[in-house]
Formats: sequence, C-alpha cells, structure tokens
Amino acid sequence: MAFLFLTVVALAVETLPQERIQALAAYSTAHGGHALLIKQNGKTLHESYSNGHSKEEPHRIYSGTKAFWCLTAFAAEKEGLLKLGERVADTITEWQSDPRRSKITIRQLLDFTSGLEPVFGLHQNDFQDRTTHALKAPLVGTIGQSFIYGPASLQVYHELLRRKLQEKEQTPTRYLERKVLRPLDLGPQRYLADAKGAPLLATGFMQTARQWSELGSWLLKNQDILTSLKTSDVNRAFGFGFWNNHAAETKSAREVDVEDTLDKKWPAQSWRNACLCRSAPADLIACIGSYGQRLYLVPSQQLVIVRLAKDSKPNDAQMLRLLFGSK
Repeated sequence: MAFLFLTVVALAVETLPQERIQALAAYSTAHGGHALLIKQNGKTLHESYSNGHSKEEPHRIYSGTKAFWCLTAFAAEKEGLLKLGERVADTITEWQSDPRRSKITIRQLLDFTSGLEPVFGLHQNDFQDRTTHALKAPLVGTIGQSFIYGPASLQVYHELLRRKLQEKEQTPTRYLERKVLRPLDLGPQRYLADAKGAPLLATGFMQTARQWSELGSWLLKNQDILTSLKTSDVNRAFGFGFWNNHAAETKSAREVDVEDTLDKKWPAQSWRNACLCRSAPADLIACIGSYGQRLYLVPSQQLVIVRLAKDSKPNDAQMLRLLFGSK
C-alpha cells in the first residue's frame, strides 16, 4: 500500500512576477547555479540550466536526502509500525541499561535533539559498520535540549526501523522505496551502503531538478504531512529533515545562514528566533543541502522552487528577497 494522505485541493494564487523570477535566476547563475526550476499552481513558470549543466543531469542533493528518510517515519506510524514518541530502547534493547540513552525517543532522533554526537566520519564511503558506531555514539548534549545535526541519529533510526521491519521480512531501503519514492514516481536511489549493507541516511541521493520538485509538489497536495513536521523547542526552524521560516512573522526574527551556522559546534542559542528570510512567507519550508542545493515550497502560494548548484557560500535570505521583495 502506498504512503497516502488526505489530499487538499488549493485554490490558484497570484502568479509570481516574471521580473522577480529573472532576478533570482540571474543571482543563482552568478553564484554557481546549475539549475533553477520554479513551479506554481502546478505549472512551470521557469526552468533554466546554467554553467554547463542540463536538465537530464542528476545532482547530489546532499542533506536533501534526510527528508525522504524522515518521511518513512510518518508512513510507519500511520501503519502502526511505530509511534514517534516511543523510546528507542523499546526496540534497541541494548540501550535499556543506560539510564540516559534509554530516554531517547524516535522523534528526538529525527529532529536531532537526541544529544548524540554527530560522528561525521559516518559520511565516509568506505565505512565498514555505521550501525555499530552510531549505536555507541557518545552523548554530548542534553537529551531533548540540544540540537546536534549529523548522521549518527539517523543511523540509529535506520537500525530501529530495520528491527521493526524484520518480522515482515522487509528492509528499510525497500520500505522507503515502496512508501515514499514510488508515490513520487522515483525509483531506487544512490544509498552509499557500508560494508554491511546499511545505507547512509544523511546524504547520498542524486536527482534532477524535475525529480526533486516532485517531493515539493506532493507535499503541497498532502498538507497534513506539512502540519506534522513539528519542531522542537530547541530549534523551531527545523523538524524531520525540513527547515522552515515560521519565525519570519515575529518581531524578534533573525535571519540565519543555515550552512554557516551548522559549521559551528552545536550553538543552541544560534537557533533562537531563527528564520531563513524575513521577507519570505512564514509558511515557507525548505530542504537544504550543502553547496547551495535547495528545495523551497510555499503552501500559501502553491509554489515549489528547486535550485541545484556548486555554491560555496549560498545565501537563502538574499535569494528569497529577490523573489519576494523586501520588508
């Protein structure tokens, strides 16, 4: 059975002005952009490829991969396979003897508030056993009170899902393909499996702009999933692989450069009142991948934007201000 939700039919909204679209396209190209695709009301308003790249060329979407894997958790909860609020140690029983680790919930793994060290070495393609290392990752933050972005928490989630699916003789990868990728008309992806076959959940997928845009279009049609992307009190700008612009509607909103801030060592204070762009709609949601890979969607405007790039210093606030104007 596919991963289905209540579909919401939205009314058409006013189309974005072409001069703003062209301004964004020029900025993207000048800053290492490879592709820019803008869809609104289900129609393509703009599609361009630059700096020697083409529409058929798949790109690494880096951390954009996380969102696809996080969606498996909603499918699994809907199916009764798990509950997001349940403790990981109920399934990964070796954690039960650790009084701190035993308190971590599935939701905390997926919103990166588990307190686990990120263990960035798990990104290495030749890693032998990601699961064992992730399960033994040190606790370096307070559970539920520290936002620590990195691969370890997701690898623990993969092992939890693997054990949940074992009785059904399924694997997490096949579950992802059946419940998430197939409804998006996407086939198997690049999983970067380790020597024991465990995929890397934090990164790895390669998609064209058109392929990645299907995730945005699907989410616009299934807005109950968007409302399920609840954030933690630690970082209200992030939840389940998706960033958001909710704080933009508050007087205390602060624009943050997500990629730059993530390079710092777990600065909880940096996420207070964080937004991507004060001028952009507060309901904007984004998948953010390294080097300028972006999927933006704005439900209130029925808008999907994909940018693929090789940009060492992408700036969400500048790009979005070109499209939505200044406040």
